[in-house]
Amino acid sequence: MAFIIKPLVTEKMTKITDKTSEKKTYKVKGENRTKKAEASYGFIVRPDANKLQIKKEVEDLYNVTVISVNTMRYAGKRSSRYTKDGLVRGQRNAFKKAIVTLKEGDTIDFYSNI
Repeated sequence: MAFIIKPLVTEKMTKITDKTSEKKTYKVKGENRTKKAEASYGFIVRPDANKLQIKKEVEDLYNVTVISVNTMRYAGKRSSRYTKDGLVRGQRNAFKKAIVTLKEGDTIDFYSNI
């Protein structure tokens, strides 16, 4: 059963991915050390998927090692607008978003299949 609906490729998620893939400098006992941060990627997943299922599917699809999975649920929002036909009401769907952190050195290229 596929739990991942689609990868999340937005400006905000790209900014988070770029920020986490940079090298970070930190101080240990007076000396500077450099460490490459783990990469984070976002996915829209099914609302009934749990973290273990998401982790397993990402590892199987992209051949990477997942360190952690953070999930967020978004509620559907009501909206209305005035048109020539009168008042039109609707509701956007609820969805679940997962932020996956990979092991240092692993990356996912969403554009390789194009």
